[in-house]
Amino acid sequence: MKGIKFILGTLAVAGLLGFSFTASAQENGNRDENGNIVRGSYETNGFWDNWFIGLGAGANTVAGENVNFKPFGGLAVDVNLGKWFTPTVGARIGYKGLKNSFELKDNNVLKAGFKDEYNQHLFHADFLWNLSNSFSGYKETRFWDIIPYAQFVGLANFRNKADDSNNFEYAAGAGILNDFRLGNHVDLYLDLAADVARRESLGIPGDKIYTFLPSLTAGLIFNLGRTNFDRHTSITPVVVPLPFTTDQYNALKNRVAELEKENAALKDEINALKNAKPDTVYVGKESEVEPVARTFFDLNSSKLSAREKAHLDYFASQVIANTDKNYTIKGYADSATGSAATNDRISQARADAVKDYLVKNCGVDASRLEAVGQGGTDQFSKPIANNRTVVIE
Repeated sequence: MKGIKFILGTLAVAGLLGFSFTASAQENGNRDENGNIVRGSYETNGFWDNWFIGLGAGANTVAGENVNFKPFGGLAVDVNLGKWFTPTVGARIGYKGLKNSFELKDNNVLKAGFKDEYNQHLFHADFLWNLSNSFSGYKETRFWDIIPYAQFVGLANFRNKADDSNNFEYAAGAGILNDFRLGNHVDLYLDLAADVARRESLGIPGDKIYTFLPSLTAGLIFNLGRTNFDRHTSITPVVVPLPFTTDQYNALKNRVAELEKENAALKDEINALKNAKPDTVYVGKESEVEPVARTFFDLNSSKLSAREKAHLDYFASQVIANTDKNYTIKGYADSATGSAATNDRISQARADAVKDYLVKNCGVDASRLEAVGQGGTDQFSKPIANNRTVVIE
């Protein structure tokens, strides 16, 4: 039992020291800008990547009931081949063994036909778990990785009987692989393991069914192929929240372009109207009917446009200025819209606006002009906008 406690204690201390070491001193260069440990996900490695071969030697021993524990029971040769599938998960197969021996406690004798020195051959398949990468994040340049493992299959060939015949026995166990980085392709390792086999195979007396076969080996690991893992890299697109869909956005964008074109065309038209001469001139001889001038207004408006001001300028300079007659300015509204009171008000406002412009801007004597609101009318036919007018007679 002392031997078992020694082995378990050694495994526990090694694991604690390894975890403490990797969790503190070896995380530099393995954190993001916020100081958080960086973990996967990682690119899937190819078939020939991250393989390794381990070669080493050490000591086998026996621990259990009625056995005095000896640190060195026999020579252990260690050969294995493995692969890392991810930074934390791997597997290996191998051979470990060669010689072993044990020493019985006082008053105990071997079963008939057995001896305390024997050949030990353990063919094993192991599941590897990289504890350092699991808790501290993957770091290719980490000096010390702590790797617990379980041996799922073991076949021990004990050549132990007096006639030197073979005695096959299945075994299973666990261990801790300490991997010390020397370079990209070479590591130093220290492997502490303990396998379990039936004590009957060794001929050890006692009531317990099983006994332990500890081993401690050291050697070199040769890393083959690509020896690292690449993290997935991706660019997260910036999502701008919109109150409408992409199609709606494109439609609005096209509509804005159309409105900009229309706006530019309207500006050109306004400039052309400002610079154009009146397209209707009422000029007559003394024997003809007195010329008449008309101006037009927008719905419910008495504001003169640039076009209408140009008409009044021309009429004042070419007709009123050339005669001493007085003129009546008659304002009208469209009877199809608005109430009678509204039409009376707006027709008078239109007449006043024309009079004010002739007096203030064209220099016409106010005593020669009379502004009269005629209310709503439909006498000027269609379109009804023709009825929103002022006639100078």
